[in-house]
Parts: sequence; C-alpha cells; structure tokens
Amino acid sequence: MAKKATKKTPVQRGKSKKAARGTTREKIVGLAEAVIGDIGKAENPTIDVPTRTLSNVSFDKRKGIIEMGDAKSERPFFDLGNAKRFMQTMLMSSELLKLQDQLKTTSIRDMFYRCKHTVEGTKEETFNDQDESDPVIEDLEVTLGALREELRIFANPDGAMVGPMTIRDSGDEIDLSRMGSGGWAVPSIVEPDVIQFVKCKAKFILLVEKAAIWSRFNEDRFWEKHGCMLITGRGQPPRGVRRLCFRMAKEHKLPLYVLVDNDPWGYYIYSVVKQGSINLAFESARMAVPQARFIGMSSYDAAEFDIATNLSIRLNDKDVQRAKEIMNYPWFAGRNWQREIKHMLKLGVKLELEALSNKDFSFIADTYVPQKLKKKKWLD
Repeated sequence: MAKKATKKTPVQRGKSKKAARGTTREKIVGLAEAVIGDIGKAENPTIDVPTRTLSNVSFDKRKGIIEMGDAKSERPFFDLGNAKRFMQTMLMSSELLKLQDQLKTTSIRDMFYRCKHTVEGTKEETFNDQDESDPVIEDLEVTLGALREELRIFANPDGAMVGPMTIRDSGDEIDLSRMGSGGWAVPSIVEPDVIQFVKCKAKFILLVEKAAIWSRFNEDRFWEKHGCMLITGRGQPPRGVRRLCFRMAKEHKLPLYVLVDNDPWGYYIYSVVKQGSINLAFESARMAVPQARFIGMSSYDAAEFDIATNLSIRLNDKDVQRAKEIMNYPWFAGRNWQREIKHMLKLGVKLELEALSNKDFSFIADTYVPQKLKKKKWLD
C-alpha cells in the first residue's frame, strides 16, 4: 500500500498525491488514478479521508487560524462497513468531474438526484437521502483540498450586502450603493472568476449576525454615513459571505467588525469568521479573517448602555455548557475573552441585539455601534 502523505498533501494514496496540486479537475482525476493504481497492484482500493473533528484541528497562534491535522480515516472497498461509502465517494467524484468538463455549476440537491439510482441487479440505492450525499461532498472537499465552490457546487444564497462598492458579477457591473431595501444577494460562489471588485470606497466592513438588524442599519443608511460595506449572513454566515469578507479584507485591506448577540452562539459565530471552523479547517487560510474584531454585544453592555434588566434572558443549561466549552478553545484563551465569558456566566444572562431597540429603534445604528467604533471598544 502506498505510504501516507504529509499534511501538505491532502489526497493521500499513491498517484493521488497529484490531486494535492493542479486544477480541481486534475485533483479529481488524481483520486481515480490512485484507486486504479491500488487495483493494478492487487491491493485493496482505499481512500484516506482527513478527519473533520475537534481532535484533528490545532490553533496556529502565529497565523491566528485553525488548521487541520494529519489524522485520517481509511475507506477501503473490501470492507463491509466501508464498501458503500467507498462506492458513494467514487460515484460522486465521477459526477463532479462531469461538472468540470462541462463548465457547469449545480446545487447540492441536484447532486443528490444526479447520483441517486438503484444498483443494477439489486434493491440497493446508491443514496437513500441527501443526508448521505452531503457528507460525501464534504469528504471530497477535504480529501481533494478543494472548496465545494471549486467543485462547481453552489448552495442557496443566504446573505445580503450593500455599500460604496461596484462589483462585476458574472460579467454584469453592479453598484452596491443602489440596491434598495433588500441589498445584493450574496451568492455561494464568490471566487474571482465570478465576482470582481471594480471600485471600492469603503473604509471597513460591518458583518451583522441578524437580517432584521442588518435591515435597520440599511434603512438608516449607516453604510452611507460611515462609509462601510454592510453585510449579513442571517445567523452563522454561509461560506459565500465568509469568503467574500475574506476577499474584501485581503484585497482592499478593509477592517472587519462583527456584530452578534451576547451569548455563546454569538461568540462562536465571531470565532468562525475570525479563526475558521472545524469542518473547514483545511481552508482556513482562504476563509478566516484573523484581524476581525468583535464589536458586540458584550456582557458589559447592559451596564455601560443602561439596558434594563428585564430585557436580558436567563442562560439555560445548554448556554452554560456551550460557554464553558468555548472557554477551553485555544482561540478563546486570551485574557480579555476569558474575562468576557466569565462575566456573562457570572451575570447568568444573555442579551440580544434587539434589546437596544428598547431605547430607540435606531439606537443601535445611531449610537451603539458609532460609539464603540469611536472609543475602539471591541475585542480582538
């Protein structure tokens, strides 16, 4: 059996090392060649898939991002527990190669139906439902070292952006300062061959967790008054939003500020934007923005902004458990973050961004965020 690859070669077996280099098409072909190579040597055809778990990631303090480790799980064909997943992986690879050759994109849902059929001569289905096909696509991402978007698969748009920037989207020039109340729908594929930045007058990026809060900032034209790109991912930002923030921060040197609820889930949304996620640790270098700053809400804001106590929400057991978990993450080990999370736990409550509307509908856009920016009251 061919020896394992190093951390820098995400596809592991024999000729499959080719898949760690070159175009996405070459990577997919390299995976197939590795399997053919095993068969030619009368060995058990096996795919080695990097493990997407917390135990297989590490935090690079110097880079400020999460990186994937070397742990892998074997997926041999001649194994009752792995044969079906092996077949599904190769079937999906074959269909992904067709997308590359035809220069087309398609949805995750389409890929499920594209690959679904009854195996000839049996009653066995290749995929029973999409819960089986989606993880196979994720396995191929990490095995090939290619983002889903590079595999030419898109997800439904789930983000919006507005601000002083002109872009070119698939050849069409769009002025993002003239997008009305809904903003420009951020697509899932925002790579440079699809989205180009034509002109940018923005000074920074404000990433807002909630769509309703983003709408308040947009209606109040915060982006125009303060010269910023205003963007939302409607909760945990999808990959298109994160990748776009990365590109704007890198290509235009724009500071990125993240505005989320004061709870463990808001903290984690921020950390995914800043350090990367466990599932996508292999691509943190192209997704995470280590310079991102947490601009709120903070557990200290209730006192600082005189927010009534009856507007807070008591932490439940799940909140407390999650808070204690993230306190142990290396990327939350800094003194300021430990102080922040401990203070939230001590108070025993969390705050939603909407609580600021109790003062005034536009308090968050007119006072809260401008004051934090002016006083540099953020967490790194």
